[in-house]
Amino acid sequence: MDETSVASDNSAAGLVPLARWRANLSMRFQYYLDRSAPHTLRRWLLTLVVATIYILRVHYVKGFHVVSYGLATYVLNLLIGFLSPKVDPELEGLDGPSLSSRDSNEYRPFDRRLPEFRFWYSVTKAFIVSFIMTLISVLDVPVFWPILSCYWIFLFTLTMKRQIVHMFKYKYNPFSTGKPVSNA
Repeated sequence: MDETSVASDNSAAGLVPLARWRANLSMRFQYYLDRSAPHTLRRWLLTLVVATIYILRVHYVKGFHVVSYGLATYVLNLLIGFLSPKVDPELEGLDGPSLSSRDSNEYRPFDRRLPEFRFWYSVTKAFIVSFIMTLISVLDVPVFWPILSCYWIFLFTLTMKRQIVHMFKYKYNPFSTGKPVSNA
């Protein structure tokens, strides 16, 4: 047996426990994610805490405006996915209200392009990654932050206006809470 095969056997043996540890960690993380799914309010409160910590960090260091702008733009993109229907009638080439296709009295729940759990998970992960980015001083690019803020507000206004017009045009409500109850 030569030295290279012994060295590769030792490095492969060292990787197996690492891969096993990573798989166990991944399974445990997924287990807790699955257990958190029904606790919507608690999950969003946790995200609020994480966002507050991030905001306090950015305020304390008085920097990282480009990171914050990127975070806000990403969250806006996620919000649009959360508010949009899974099947977009505009892209399907349909005219008028068509999200409930069979009978107008038939109840069909709003099917989102980005489900609430994935929306929450992506927003929380974005705040955590952004917080970690504030620990890297190279990413603190000096910019005139009021310009970024004005541009983001302009972007938010135009995007939400387009989304609200889309909601009215195709007559859907992404905030429905369940099947309407008949008073008859």
